[in-house]
Amino acid sequence: MVRPGPLVTPDELLGRPEVVAPSLLGCWLITERPEGTVAVRLTEVEAYSGAGDDPAAHSHRGPTPRSAVMFGPPGHLYVYFSYGMHWCANVVVGHQGEGSAVLLRAGEVVAGLEPARTRRPASSTERDLARGPARLTSALGIGPDDRDAWLLSPSSPVRLHHGTPPASVTAGPRVGITHAADLPWRFTETGAATVSAFRAGVRTTRRAAGQDGAP
Repeated sequence: MVRPGPLVTPDELLGRPEVVAPSLLGCWLITERPEGTVAVRLTEVEAYSGAGDDPAAHSHRGPTPRSAVMFGPPGHLYVYFSYGMHWCANVVVGHQGEGSAVLLRAGEVVAGLEPARTRRPASSTERDLARGPARLTSALGIGPDDRDAWLLSPSSPVRLHHGTPPASVTAGPRVGITHAADLPWRFTETGAATVSAFRAGVRTTRRAAGQDGAP
């Protein structure tokens, strides 16, 4: 049975988000719940910068009750409700106070298929269990109670471990946002079947900068 590697360390998350993000590909995000343990090997992530240069980030205008977790130490989990429909999970990266994060967009369920299937009964194939940010959180059982979870502790019920890195990484524009959509900060494991379908952002006048459906 394939097992995860050691926990990711805080120092490994201290760089710019677009540098840290591709290093998370191949890592395992693991949740331990009463109904069982589920692990997803990450195949798709997106970087969001809190340095003031990324209007798509929730942290763009400074800390708010929603985005305060992004300004904490690296390694915490930022969970938010997107478009009133589903939860998304992000790893806080960079130095404390910067407000940067990496959105976890998709992955492959590598352990705990039965609990994942129970949570995702509409998925017809294993490929689709965590193929997209909402499916990923659903398969793992991640929700609002996990906001600010510390991912780097062996005692945490939600943890981030090293795994097998991809042989090749592809970079491209981020998905479904309207601001700074041309930044090539979406990173995928090249050729992975679990990578979500690309959906370009649709410009709208109803959302201000920093209020896209991504951090």
